[in-house]
Amino acid sequence: MLTQVFGAALVASEAHVELPVSPVVIGGGIFVVFLIMMFTTVAFTSVGHRHSAVEEHADPHRQHPNKHDHGQAQR
Repeated sequence: MLTQVFGAALVASEAHVELPVSPVVIGGGIFVVFLIMMFTTVAFTSVGHRHSAVEEHADPHRQHPNKHDHGQAQR
């Protein structure tokens, strides 16, 4: 029981640490960072659509050819 009293006294005597800025400013800063990341993502969405997709030719001389051509490789 004495240990609990000393523990409670120790917790009560700790100094309260103030944040350097308001919590609203911290939340607003995080919100702005996420907005910047969102706008960057939206700005680069068209990069993948600039050119039409080109089929990859099956090269039988590759060291590790993919097995997805189902035997339709150029021979």
